Formats: sequence, C-alpha cells, structure tokens
Amino acid sequence: MHSMTRGTLYLIPVPLGMIPAAESLPAAVCAQVAGLRYFIAENAKSARAFLKSLPSRMPLQDISISELNEHTPPAVLHERLAPLLAGSDVGLISEAGCPAVADPGAELVALAQANGIRIAPLVGPSSILLALMASGLGGQHFAFHGYLPAKEKARNQKITALEKESRTHRRTQIFIETPYRNLKLFAALLDHCAGQTRLCLATNLTLPDESILTHRIDQWKKLTPPEIDRRPTVFLLLA
Repeated sequence: MHSMTRGTLYLIPVPLGMIPAAESLPAAVCAQVAGLRYFIAENAKSARAFLKSLPSRMPLQDISISELNEHTPPAVLHERLAPLLAGSDVGLISEAGCPAVADPGAELVALAQANGIRIAPLVGPSSILLALMASGLGGQHFAFHGYLPAKEKARNQKITALEKESRTHRRTQIFIETPYRNLKLFAALLDHCAGQTRLCLATNLTLPDESILTHRIDQWKKLTPPEIDRRPTVFLLLA
C-alpha cells in the first residue's frame, strides 16, 4: 500500500494542570486538533474534557476516543492503527504534557513507524524540558529516569548510583515521583547526597503557583521544606 493513502499520527501535548488548552498550546496546534475525529488517549474521560476545552469543528458525539494505557494488551495495539491504515488522521493524547515521553504512547508510535505511518509531533509543554531549562543545571548532558524505585532500600541505592554517575559524566539527572511520595524522596535525597550536589525542585510547572528552586544539598538542609506534597514535581540533580 502506498503511504499516501495512510493517515498521519499527531502527537498532541496537553496542559500540565487545570488551565485552558488555548492558554497552554499554540493556536496552530489547537486548529490542527480541531479537525481530528479519531483519538487515542490514556484516559477517555480526561481526553474528552481536554477536547471540550478546544474549539472543535467536530461534534463531540462524532469523535472516537480509544484508550491506550498500562492495561492495554499488546495484541490490541494493532487495532488502534486501523483508522490510520484506512487513511484517517489520528491524535495521540497524553494525560499531561507530551505523548510518548514517560507515557505508554511510545509503543504505538513505534508500531506506527514500523507501518510507514507519518508521525507529526506538535508543540506544547514538556515538564521535563521546562524544569531543565529553569534549573540552572547542565542542559548539555542530561538523562531522564522516570520514577525511582518505591521501596526505600532500592530507592536509596538508586540515588547513590545516580549521583555517582552525575559526578563522573557531569550529567544532570532528572526524575519524578508520585506526588504523595514527594516529601519522602526529598528527605532521601538530603540523606544520601553530598553537600555540594545541587538539587532543583520544579513544582506545578506552568501553573499560577509554579515554583522552581535550586540549592546545594547542604543549603536545602537549612531551609524550610518546600511545598511539594501532592504537587507534581520534577527533581533534577547535578553532582
């Protein structure tokens, strides 16, 4: 089949918090999304709320949203490509930020690539890059590690390993945590990192109460703990 008959898979970023899409996304992106009928999302309900906030040219009842998350069996992935293979464009929506980055959409993108489908990433907020930009830490060499282990011993070993690797390679290490465990991770970083290591906490990015603070570990120990409990936070560390 000639690739001209296939649809394009648009990767649609979503605002990082409860702010209107039009305030967070460029007008060209909003216009592109407004013309799509087929969507794939982590959660159909929140995707519908996001689409409702956009000026769509499509009645909401005509829009099709299929789910793709950690519960989706691999065998179903191919079915998700059906509209694309039939020539329709499809939008892939994350829960927040950019699809396929720390997000289950990556497997679908890989499958689409393998099937010769055009992938079009759209411009929008990425908490990882926004945090790195504002951290004052090295933006030349960095690595994103997703979530650190939840169990205390494994987490502490990982922190030590990341700090050592950061020191050896002058690499900024970026990671996240489930928001209700933020304070535990912060305490573990203070306990296990060297005093001179710099740590940035980037919280509620793009929201009115956004906070981005970078200090050495020995400085953090003297400060009032930051307000990161149950607030989405990106952690960045440079030894």
